[in-house]
Amino acid sequence: MSARCSRIAGVGKYVPPRVVTNDDLAGMMETSDEWIRQRTGIETRHWVEGTTTTSDLALEASRQALDDAGVGPDDLDMIVFATLSPDHEFPGTGCFLQQKLDCPGIPALDIRQACTGFLYGLAIADQFIRTGAKERVLVVGSEVQSKSLDKTTRGRDIAVLFGDGAGAVVVEATDVLGHEDAQIYSTHLHADGRHARELWMDAPTQTTEGPRITHEMIDEGRHFPYMNGKFVFVHASKRMPESVLEACAANAMSVDDVDLFLFHQANLRINQQVAKNLGVSEDRVFNTIQKYGNTTAATIPIGMRDAIDAGVLEPGMVVAMSAFGSGFTWGSALLRM
Repeated sequence: MSARCSRIAGVGKYVPPRVVTNDDLAGMMETSDEWIRQRTGIETRHWVEGTTTTSDLALEASRQALDDAGVGPDDLDMIVFATLSPDHEFPGTGCFLQQKLDCPGIPALDIRQACTGFLYGLAIADQFIRTGAKERVLVVGSEVQSKSLDKTTRGRDIAVLFGDGAGAVVVEATDVLGHEDAQIYSTHLHADGRHARELWMDAPTQTTEGPRITHEMIDEGRHFPYMNGKFVFVHASKRMPESVLEACAANAMSVDDVDLFLFHQANLRINQQVAKNLGVSEDRVFNTIQKYGNTTAATIPIGMRDAIDAGVLEPGMVVAMSAFGSGFTWGSALLRM
């Protein structure tokens, strides 16, 4: 007897053409290629130019995902858009993407779970499909971080980490006969708001009297992101492997049953530590941070597309995904391609 589940039917990605090297950053602030590589593993990242927006990147990734799935915008029932760098404060960027895809009428939901955003979006799509409410959902993670960075020595610890890019997947209903069929087995989401200010952007804010953003806030750099790096490293290295083990246990599987691990790309050292904590060899982890930096909600779908193009990810393989980010939020997904 078959069961109604969901599966990933198409995957797409897009990064802007401009490549920014570590040496380029060294011309903007006191840093060096060696310093960045040693601490993060990042070699290059892509940054937008001119008036390019988050929804522009999302459009290109979405088109590729739709083509990969063999469907068009008119076949979509819903858009779930994960980003912390929206085109505007409101409305949600999913509405701008919907307009560019020309598929009016379907719901467009924005979520703001930062680096865990894609997994939250995947979980939402999976549940809408499992309940029969939707048949096909576009899940997008897209970010333009470069326009929000302090590109001076004051902000170098953050500025060297982030890149711009978008990834998208088409999630659709499937009738599953057995464990070997392509499917999303389960998703697992968590958050702990006690640590929200360890990785955040203070302004604009409603926590002070008067305007949400002032000249004083800007002068103080409160509109730039802040991160307690060591604190985040410790928690990410703990929570990500926990969430992978949670997903495996929920499906009576072990890490040995997983063919490929796709982790959020925040820092190569974190992913190496996560692999070590899980007891898996690094050759089973597909990393892209060397090329793209941290593209926040986009890292996992970008990695999935690159892994497919490299012949590393093939149909029938079991994939474990995990992410950790601002909030704190974290989660995992286990699926078969």
